[in-house]
Amino acid sequence: MTVDLTSRYLGLQLASPIVASASPLTGEIDSLRALEEAGAAAVVLPSLFEEQLEHDQVELHSALEYGAHSFAEALTYLPEMDDYNTGPDAYLEHLAAAKEALSIPVIASLNGVTPGGWTRYAELLQQAGADAIELNVYAVETDPYTSAAGVEERTLRLVSSICSSVTVPVAVKVGPFYTSFANFAVRLADARADGLVLFNRFLQPDIDLETLTVVPRLHLSSNDELRLPLRWLAILHGRANISLAATSGVQTTEDVVKLLLCGADVVMVASQLLRAGPGLIRELTDGLGEWLGEREYASVEQLKGSMSQLACGNPRAFERAQYVRALVGFSPRDVAGQAERARVPDDSPA
Repeated sequence: MTVDLTSRYLGLQLASPIVASASPLTGEIDSLRALEEAGAAAVVLPSLFEEQLEHDQVELHSALEYGAHSFAEALTYLPEMDDYNTGPDAYLEHLAAAKEALSIPVIASLNGVTPGGWTRYAELLQQAGADAIELNVYAVETDPYTSAAGVEERTLRLVSSICSSVTVPVAVKVGPFYTSFANFAVRLADARADGLVLFNRFLQPDIDLETLTVVPRLHLSSNDELRLPLRWLAILHGRANISLAATSGVQTTEDVVKLLLCGADVVMVASQLLRAGPGLIRELTDGLGEWLGEREYASVEQLKGSMSQLACGNPRAFERAQYVRALVGFSPRDVAGQAERARVPDDSPA
């Protein structure tokens, strides 16, 4: 039996639901080619960050003001053009090179929170050949006088502005920390976003006790992190008129299947790709085909969303019911069992 693995995401018809998410692997042309050869249905390039653009703009301003208070005849004060070339030139060049090298869709990524000049950069990404744009909204709100409603409205304005400036589809990658996430998701769809990527990983700082400095700590995700996007995919599927992508914690074929069952249109992989290499894409794709074939599914579309909150027999399982059940039913024996499983090597037959 031949299983149809194709899936539709952001209006793009993909060969499978397996997408390589933004990571160092998508920042190099050679590894991008390897990902395509392994069967990646699409790739998301690393982000162009708002802070990078702000830095370039400050550097340009400084260059233009250089020597402004000196004699007009001192023309040697003017810097060489190469010293203050600004804008996302390197990123656009990488995007154009990726488009030339690959036959699969290439999704560009913008990472920022303020409207500013983002519409112009979105237009430049479209002109460079991006098949879609992923807007990665990452902000740590520290102002106690900024309300949750204010944060949401700012994001909605940003999304609406970018979606109005380009014709390629736009997906919004968000974190889960909204008071009413389901409502916010629907409002993002109303703001003309074509897709949602669930979820952004909010990397937390750490303290170096030797230097007494705040330092970054980046740990690759584990599949324990899968359950948060799994829950919200199930809740949103069929309710929000928007494409849904799952990311964070995807390691195995079983993880892919779970997310598709809950309603994901695509499953994005990054951390496990960095551990295992591009060949993981082929392993996941083949594993998905085998799983579907063994259970007589004809296609990914038939599987998609069949265990969402609207479709499953117990809708409350995705709400408080499982929370209460997990806490009430947990015992010290469960702790001992988890510790024992943690001691078993990954390659053990157990």
